[in-house]
Amino acid sequence: MRLNGLTKVRARLSTLTTQRESNTLTLPDGRIIGYAEFGHPEGFPLLFFHGFPASRLEATGADKIARRHRVRVIALDRPGFGLSTFQPGRRITDWPADVLAFAGHAKLNRFAILGGSGGGPYALACAHLLPKEMMSAVGVMAGAPPWEAGAKHMTLPRRVTSLMAIHTPTAFGYLMDALVGLMRWAVTSGPVTRRIDKWLELENREEKSRTILEQRERILRIAFDGFAQGSQAFVQEAQLLSAQSWGFRFEDVSYNPIHIWHGTKDTSAPFVMIQYMSKRLPHSVLHECEGDTHFTMVKHLEQILRELVGHSSETESRKTD
Repeated sequence: MRLNGLTKVRARLSTLTTQRESNTLTLPDGRIIGYAEFGHPEGFPLLFFHGFPASRLEATGADKIARRHRVRVIALDRPGFGLSTFQPGRRITDWPADVLAFAGHAKLNRFAILGGSGGGPYALACAHLLPKEMMSAVGVMAGAPPWEAGAKHMTLPRRVTSLMAIHTPTAFGYLMDALVGLMRWAVTSGPVTRRIDKWLELENREEKSRTILEQRERILRIAFDGFAQGSQAFVQEAQLLSAQSWGFRFEDVSYNPIHIWHGTKDTSAPFVMIQYMSKRLPHSVLHECEGDTHFTMVKHLEQILRELVGHSSETESRKTD
């Protein structure tokens, strides 16, 4: 009877991710790119680039907001994260080619782009390299900072992460695999599970469509999906984001305008480094979010979607209504 019960639980958990959240596309070079869709299925398309380390499932929280504003959010897994094939030797400037291939597959002639946290540099790479007529808007929310602005501004743990990723990548990968495994075990232990369930009961009383078990498993999957293939992509991206150059000069990015939303109290991506970047981008608009940290910027998401794609989505809505 116990085995039957476990089988039922596993079967139920396997349905937690809908078909819209676990799609894949084979790229011209044979690699797989994973993607998820949220928001209004017929709304104006916005491509979302997830943070570091994360996956396409990071955009889950935008679903209701995007529906309200008739925006179709399409979140792509970068190589090695989530469902996407790892790409040895990749560069940040390789990403626009993957985006272009995806847009062709999805028949997206025009779309907006939003890069969150570690996805910010990839949004800028697209602004630099993709055909300008394809992009209705480009935005960066709490974006990763350029280390050329001065590594001294970064916290010690982030500087150590960069050094280990660059100088001892293999050992660092093994260490991260062990740490992630330990964290997976910890969050499924009795005390932690009970804390999560209690929080869910308080925060999601209106949620009747899923049990607490389903909600908990879904949250944990979102948290760990970036490590679904191990830590190889984590190490690689730590190298890329902390490099002295992202492969292009900010002064050469001609897309106009690029909107940047950033908290003035962000310690993960220090505001002074974002100011450095914004001053060098010829057509950037820096929205200073006074008093916000890296993790409180999410409260501005609705405003960001409205400002970034509001006009485009209203135009699309008039066409389809």
